[in-house]
Amino acid sequence: MNSLYFTEEHEAFRESFKEFLQKEVVPHIDKWEKSGTIERFIWKKFGEMGYFGLNSPEEYGGMDLDLFYTVIFLEELQKINSGGFAAAMWAHVYLAMTHVNKEGDDRIKNEYLTSSIDGDKIGCLCITEPFGGSDVAGMRTTAVKKGDAYVINGSKTFITNGVYSDYLIVAAKTDPELGGKGISIFIMDRDTKGISSTKLNKLGWRASDTGEIAFDNVEIPSENLMGEEGKGFSYIMQHFALERLVMGINAHARAEYALEYAIQYMSERHAFGKSIDKFQALRHSVAEMASEVEVAKEFNYSVAKRLNDGQYVVKEASMSKLFATKMADKVIYECLQLLGGYGYMEEYPMARLLRDSRLGPIGGGTSEILKEIIAKMIIDKKDYKPVT
Repeated sequence: MNSLYFTEEHEAFRESFKEFLQKEVVPHIDKWEKSGTIERFIWKKFGEMGYFGLNSPEEYGGMDLDLFYTVIFLEELQKINSGGFAAAMWAHVYLAMTHVNKEGDDRIKNEYLTSSIDGDKIGCLCITEPFGGSDVAGMRTTAVKKGDAYVINGSKTFITNGVYSDYLIVAAKTDPELGGKGISIFIMDRDTKGISSTKLNKLGWRASDTGEIAFDNVEIPSENLMGEEGKGFSYIMQHFALERLVMGINAHARAEYALEYAIQYMSERHAFGKSIDKFQALRHSVAEMASEVEVAKEFNYSVAKRLNDGQYVVKEASMSKLFATKMADKVIYECLQLLGGYGYMEEYPMARLLRDSRLGPIGGGTSEILKEIIAKMIIDKKDYKPVT
């Protein structure tokens, strides 16, 4: 136990969550990986156990716990070897629900946050567009005011939970001439007329329903605007810090899982009369990987502590994602090599791990975009500020 960050209560939660995952989730993972559909019953079970409400307000059914419960939630989800299942869970809680909690009014929170915590409703966050990628300010989806309603037109892509979710948090331009300052955030039900979705066929994250979503004259009440009109870009940027830290934590956790598996395999695999963990070249490779994992993990914990204490950590969270996702790809690649031919076989975990990990440097802001953000803060002294 790392007593700098985790208490006995944290560790008790970790053990109970591990047990829950092994009993309720792991037996279904291979089926969900093949079908690309996570059955609804598991969302309800997560809700009943309180796992969707770890950092949500108590008045809406949450537990309002510190961020290290979230860290544990993310780490253990990575260690059941389904990046897609993990993504579906954390995208619901830390992407969709974060916006509902932070920008939703009481009506929206009562209707959507409570049911999300209970596992009765699944949410998705719709920002990325087919022609935009990481260029959030360049989005083309529009929301035109029409009396006491907004009419939404446009499309989004690479949306986790984009096909089977019950509601959507959608970023759209209410004033296209203002660029990033003309973006607003809306909430809408999946069955609203004019919304259609197409499931995407992906290299990894096979269990999750990543979708492309089209909005064709979708009319929603003006009360479905979340927060203030025109402040959507600021809301998105503010929450990116949490999303990037989430992906950094995911990365160090899956790298740690890969390394633990490889070490166990090496202790059991024999060549030339001894277990392969006795060969110096392989031992030194493990030593390097373990050091890289530990450095990333320790940095991520320190950023989580600062975020938990209310600090604005956009630079550090960007560094977390940039460094940890690159490290995870490297470590998992090398761990696969340690398994030799078996690393390439689907019956062993490394093949799926390698595919799932590759999304790390792409989703939630590519590594190239993160480097530019960090460079602006370090070289140009740009000072990003939280929304006031």
